[in-house]
Amino acid sequence: MSTAIAGLALLLQAGLPPRATDAANGAEVAARVAALSLVERERVVCDEVRGGNVPESWRAFVELHVSGVVDGRERHVALAVAPDYLTVGSDADGLRMPLSPSAAQEVADALDCVLPTPRLVDLIYAAADVKVAPEPIPPSPEMTSVAWFARHDALVDSTLAALRSELDLRGRSPAARLVAGHKKDVVLTPGLAERPGRVAIYGWHELSGAPIQPLYLGHTATWVDYSHGARLIARAATLDGAPTTVDALLSDPALCALLSDAGPILSARYGPRPAAQERLEALDLGPGVRAIAQVPNDLDPARPTRLVVYALPNGSTLEQTLGRRPEPGQDWRFGIQHIGAQARWLRTCAGERDLVVVYLECDGLAWPTWLRKNDPEGARAVAWMAALRARFGADARVTLTGHSGGGALTFAFLDAQASIPAWVERIAFLDSNYRYDGARGHAAKLLAWLGGAEARALVVLAYDDASALLDGKPFVSREGGTWGRSHALLADLKRALPFASSTTDGLQRHVALGGRVQLLLKENPERAVLHTVQVERNGLIHALLAGTPRAALGYRYFGPRVYDAWIE
Repeated sequence: MSTAIAGLALLLQAGLPPRATDAANGAEVAARVAALSLVERERVVCDEVRGGNVPESWRAFVELHVSGVVDGRERHVALAVAPDYLTVGSDADGLRMPLSPSAAQEVADALDCVLPTPRLVDLIYAAADVKVAPEPIPPSPEMTSVAWFARHDALVDSTLAALRSELDLRGRSPAARLVAGHKKDVVLTPGLAERPGRVAIYGWHELSGAPIQPLYLGHTATWVDYSHGARLIARAATLDGAPTTVDALLSDPALCALLSDAGPILSARYGPRPAAQERLEALDLGPGVRAIAQVPNDLDPARPTRLVVYALPNGSTLEQTLGRRPEPGQDWRFGIQHIGAQARWLRTCAGERDLVVVYLECDGLAWPTWLRKNDPEGARAVAWMAALRARFGADARVTLTGHSGGGALTFAFLDAQASIPAWVERIAFLDSNYRYDGARGHAAKLLAWLGGAEARALVVLAYDDASALLDGKPFVSREGGTWGRSHALLADLKRALPFASSTTDGLQRHVALGGRVQLLLKENPERAVLHTVQVERNGLIHALLAGTPRAALGYRYFGPRVYDAWIE
């Protein structure tokens, strides 16, 4: 396997215990569930799989390569797919168990996998070492029974034994070979969004490569017959050698074409995304400040936490900054940032499993005013950071960020110290660098900090607010808004760093240190107010990924929102 997903089998093993010596074989599982209802049957099967009762050969996922031209550029994806349909039991006696989409999704979730699209089913068939001709059994009311599941599986095993014998005669080992053609796949397709409560099936390829079953959504989600199979694909993937996820690729309006022939799939799963596996933890940082932490439930203290300290914009509460699904009469501020959803997307699609976001709100909802009155020297800002590191680990990878007036908290922290601490990994201003002042030594501190370690990054998102009109009138000066402050910062940094600059679709990109320094400045000929739009359109996502191998994988800054399926 490629180095980026090498060890995938070990990852699967970590979530899948070794098969017990006394585990039931396929025939025994079939006998146990034959008389049960669908719900009861699938509960038993899911428990068996989670308990590790799958053949050893099934655990050896096979690498699948996909290439294609996207936006005029050749792109290459590496995936890891199960060698066969989900099977319970042993190598000597296993049963490929047809599952409803909800049960297939449950197993996929447990193993950090996804189900295929029709395009992926075609690609898997084309890449298969062993292609099995379909063996339909004449339709009957019994086709949904476990007895028929076992009957059909016996036919498949008999055919496979002969095919593998032929392969062995040619000196080719059948171990860990990709097998296809013997089942219809339960698949993902954008059409499921309009037809909830259905199962999408596709495939069962003839040896000519043509599928017997075109994409079909006519069955309800409780229909399961002997011809169905659940092929799992590991969520972890690579794009041009850089780590990404299948979810991220499928949700990207352009990159989705590599894996889907029907357009993007924003939620690569059956049914609603489960409630976020996270908690909101109230933090006590003293009077005048509310703080909550958005913490994943499986946060592992053995791994360094990625701690994002997010100072709220002027006028917004913690709840509004987290965001939520639209409701009648809801304040518009609940729908303009969606930091909570962007954090969930980062965990799911960008591998930021241990991401914690701490939201800081001050009395009066205006950090510049509050700091001027209550913490003019920045001592409390420094104390808060110490308290957060004490709570989430001294080795936490800390990002200081915020939107609008929230940037004042970052500058208060910088002003209070002779140098930026080494434990700060990233600083990101989301249209929030109003207080930048080269005369106060800000550029010098940033340059010294950036030069201290290659992991450090500075990201600035801003727009031409000097041209913007509010109620028909300008509201910031040419020098005092984020447009002016960003250009002042850029000029100061250019005295020490060589920048590469370009403009595409009105977005100026000024990049240095191999992408570790990025100033993305949006031009504004329409004179619109784009203050919150920059955050809403994947702003936090890019602020945390800019300059890393995952930058622009599955999302585009100032492009369509990619996190809608993660809004709660």
